[in-house]
Amino acid sequence: MATSSNEMKQVFNFRRYKDGDNEHLPWNEEIWQASWTHKCPTYVNRTPPCQGSCPSGHDIRGWLDIVRGVEKPVGEGVTMQEYAFRRATESNPFPSIMGRVCPAPCEDGCNRNMVEDHVGINSVEQYIGDQALERGFTFASGADTGKSVAVIGAGPGGLAAAYQLRRMGHAVTIFEAHEDLGGMMRYGIPGYRTPRDVLDGEIKRIIDMGVTVKTKTRVGTDISMADLEKSFDAIIFALGAQAGRPLPIDGADAVNCITGVAFLAAFNQGRLKHVSGKVVVIGGGDTSIDVASVARRLGHITVENEKDRPEYVIANHTAHDVASTAARQGADVMLISRSSISNMPAAEHEIEDATREGVEIVGQLSPVAVVKNAAGRATALRVIKLNDDGKTPIEGSEYDIPCELIVAAIGQSGNLDGMEDFANSRNLIDSDKNYQVPGKPKHFVIGDIIRPHLLTTAIGHARIAAQSVDNFLKNIEPDFRPKVDVTHFDLLDKLVETAKEPGRFESDKRTDYTVKEIDVGLRGTSESDWAVHNYEDRSGHEIISSDMLFLGHYEYSPRHKRTTIEVNSSDVIGNYQERLVALSEAEVISEAKRCMSCGLCFECDNCVVYCPQTAVLKTPRDKSTTGRYVYTDYSRCIGCHICADVCPTGYIDMGMGD
Repeated sequence: MATSSNEMKQVFNFRRYKDGDNEHLPWNEEIWQASWTHKCPTYVNRTPPCQGSCPSGHDIRGWLDIVRGVEKPVGEGVTMQEYAFRRATESNPFPSIMGRVCPAPCEDGCNRNMVEDHVGINSVEQYIGDQALERGFTFASGADTGKSVAVIGAGPGGLAAAYQLRRMGHAVTIFEAHEDLGGMMRYGIPGYRTPRDVLDGEIKRIIDMGVTVKTKTRVGTDISMADLEKSFDAIIFALGAQAGRPLPIDGADAVNCITGVAFLAAFNQGRLKHVSGKVVVIGGGDTSIDVASVARRLGHITVENEKDRPEYVIANHTAHDVASTAARQGADVMLISRSSISNMPAAEHEIEDATREGVEIVGQLSPVAVVKNAAGRATALRVIKLNDDGKTPIEGSEYDIPCELIVAAIGQSGNLDGMEDFANSRNLIDSDKNYQVPGKPKHFVIGDIIRPHLLTTAIGHARIAAQSVDNFLKNIEPDFRPKVDVTHFDLLDKLVETAKEPGRFESDKRTDYTVKEIDVGLRGTSESDWAVHNYEDRSGHEIISSDMLFLGHYEYSPRHKRTTIEVNSSDVIGNYQERLVALSEAEVISEAKRCMSCGLCFECDNCVVYCPQTAVLKTPRDKSTTGRYVYTDYSRCIGCHICADVCPTGYIDMGMGD
């Protein structure tokens, strides 16, 4: 509303400085008095961007604070390693595997990028997972509820769902079409990236919770959906998208034109031992890199028998004789992508590794047609060059790439044979925000069968779907999902865990029944011990950005980077050694100390040291815990804002007062 002319003509009766003043007031009046603000500090928890960027909803800040020693283990004999493991696996039961293969969107979101470089979150996660396997940490199941849930598929989503449901006490039976568990972790990623002993150890920990497993049992073929619906109280579809998308071009029906999913499955099942002739891989994502790198490791032999051609092995018609690979040589492998090499979606270090291993990578090419011979076999892939946008063809630039095998790693879809009633137009399954199948009350769905994405995405779906199943089994309306749907730090839970919870509220008894019960006795007083005072939890709807932090507090500290064992083109054949070299414990702790604990106090003492009124004090030891390290004496606070200005983590807001 505009200020009226009469208001503009008012004569104000207060001026801080008069005409002719040339000296400042006493410092306590100049800086600290209420002419600055009437507001006093309050403590606000927000979600850090690493966690907000993590599809599984990890409490990353929490387990980094545990590893660095800020949050101490609770319980007799509980080590830092176990305490960090328990916190990490609230969301993700595969810390060792995910610490190795997750592309780490959390690191892209890390606020430390505004100082020098992100925290090596994956390297710390790998340490937590490896320590858990080494020390034999196990999971405990909840008290039996008498309810049973069928999980279709034993990939990362299905296993994570089984884990979460067993924690709640529900009986779980997993139906898996393959002989072994793991889904894309086993059949879609080569063993030098997901070591099989590590994978087996993390899967066993879940199965040991009392999960029933039926392998080589495909729902829709070996057992019907109708049978499952009769036998179980709820069903979770977690069957993944293990049908690769074929090339949408002429000639793609050639027998030696296959999908990347099929190629990796044949290799990981131990059937595919070598390739023959030149291999052209089409894609640009991580799967295409895996295909190309595996092909280089398999090596090439001259085919004498038709049955030894790789496409027949991949189609599960036969298997390679190991003896026939003795004379293999380096395979000629080319990977083409529509985008430029610098814009390929695959991780940069994976592209570099593949190039070093001898894979020829060519960007800005689009397949046009598969050239076939009279027998119907592909002899070449016809491509056309693209402009820098990766979309517009360059007229007259077509040429043929001679090859013996074409592998398309351009996407995935589901195989819903026998489950057609649940398929959408893309041969996937629709889901609502609670991961329930629309119109199917006892059916839930997670993972790639909704939309192919990351392993960690399926794990995140499992956490939410398990909560939805639990509500369904208890006849509770679906939860309202928070805007920032992650595993949040809960101060009240922390106070309970450390036996420092608020006292029990007891309302005064009414004697005058003309007064409402809610108006009897004290309400909202800071003198009472039955509430957590001057604390607000906004983590469900706010992610703290770097501009809310005091970045000047953090010293430049180089990241402790895991090294990789470099494999060159000359020694790539048959080299399936794990490439990633884990950090030492000392390096892991140092790396965790680089975490800025965005949105939650990490006990730096800045607010205590810099408060000019000594109004900010340390919480007494018998009441102190994570998130309750300091408090404000509001009888001393004059609202100078200094505590908020020097808080590195953005945990302090000037929110009290008018």
